[in-house]
Amino acid sequence: MRVLLPDLPEFRALSQHDEHGVPGVTFDHYRRGHLPDGEADGVVLWLTDAATRTALLATPGVKWVLTLTAGIEHVQAHLPPGAALFNASRLHDRAVAVHALSGMLAASRGLHRFRDAQRRHHWDAPALPRDSALTTLDGATVVLWGYGHIGRNLEELLAPHGAHVHGIRSTTPEGERDELLAQADWVVLLLPSTPDTRGIVNASTLRGLKRGAWLVNVGRGNLVVTDDLLNALNSGQLGGAVLDVTDPEPLPGEHPLWEQPNVILTPHIASTTTDLVARGAHLTRDFLIDLQQGHEPDGRVTAGRTY
Repeated sequence: MRVLLPDLPEFRALSQHDEHGVPGVTFDHYRRGHLPDGEADGVVLWLTDAATRTALLATPGVKWVLTLTAGIEHVQAHLPPGAALFNASRLHDRAVAVHALSGMLAASRGLHRFRDAQRRHHWDAPALPRDSALTTLDGATVVLWGYGHIGRNLEELLAPHGAHVHGIRSTTPEGERDELLAQADWVVLLLPSTPDTRGIVNASTLRGLKRGAWLVNVGRGNLVVTDDLLNALNSGQLGGAVLDVTDPEPLPGEHPLWEQPNVILTPHIASTTTDLVARGAHLTRDFLIDLQQGHEPDGRVTAGRTY
């Protein structure tokens, strides 16, 4: 079996003849703008650009593709006919959940405001506690819009903080969904980008939220209509937003979201950890061993699914 892998030391280690290697598999490695010649049985996609990814998916003989991402929208349109597709949501679930919780806790304690005050060398202490706008998550209603692996991880992390957690699934009736959103102190977006979810958070959705609720987006930027988000932030309908993803992305330097005092922005790094590449290589090794032993690896995407 010949497999194409990212050209990174952690993946090159899979070729070693020791406990880190995978016997019976021949590896070649790609990097941006460079693809090995010849046929391949499988491709492991990660950390490359769109042009290289498209070329990799056109490699002759490909029977399966493993994308080391949770989302699959960047792969499906170019998937070879008959090839099996696997994703790696389990590689990212915990880190994304931790990132979402971190943003919620930071916002609750006003850390973004105090960081801004620190830059101004200003001791920004309220005269009275009731004027502080500082809270905890104790008793807060948190709605997880997209209740899958990340949602279950986040619910577990929220449990010690005393929040009341509710999940919205694709099967949740629209009336029940709107009722949950209207009660939420926090709405956490964990949805993929699909034709049904793009722009799902718009002016109408935002008007239906409790005034002063916070929005957390660790899903995809185009879930949210950005102009409608800005209007809700400026009017006070939204208390604030924690955004790891935006539309557009990357966010241009002159974009008004940068100047919002009640927005915490991170550059699409919710799943990033120092050991992420090593963990990705380890997942790839387990995946290939499963294939070699005739087992169905985790993460197979059912035909017709958009995530």
